[in-house]
Amino acid sequence: MKDFIDLLGRALLSFIFLYEAYDSIFYFQATKEKMTAYGLTWQQDFVLVGAIILLLLGGTLLLIGYRTGFAMFILLCYWIPVTFIVHSFWNDPEPARRLQSIMFMKNLAIVGGMLMVWANGTGKYSIKRLFATTRVPGT
Repeated sequence: MKDFIDLLGRALLSFIFLYEAYDSIFYFQATKEKMTAYGLTWQQDFVLVGAIILLLLGGTLLLIGYRTGFAMFILLCYWIPVTFIVHSFWNDPEPARRLQSIMFMKNLAIVGGMLMVWANGTGKYSIKRLFATTRVPGT
């Protein structure tokens, strides 16, 4: 049961990154406008395409359970700065402060989940485990 829960947790955690990549691709121009609103104006196309690549690569590696340490590193390098930039509730006016503080805490919980995957590994159901247990027949 633990192995299935590890797989389910990894899948649910990876979906937020894969969906964010999809959303950034589908709404590319709107995402660039949002970046401008947050003061991210340097090389927007490069930064946004780079972020999409990090999200797709990290989310996919997390989902399949391969090189999860690398996946957690690149996702954390993206997720932590974005959390502090986008959900800076301490700078928001009072009506928006409550929602932004909840979103900030949600992102911190996601960071906690990523750290748990990084520390505990992928579990039984992963590509890494499949590669480790598959025997290539001799020739």
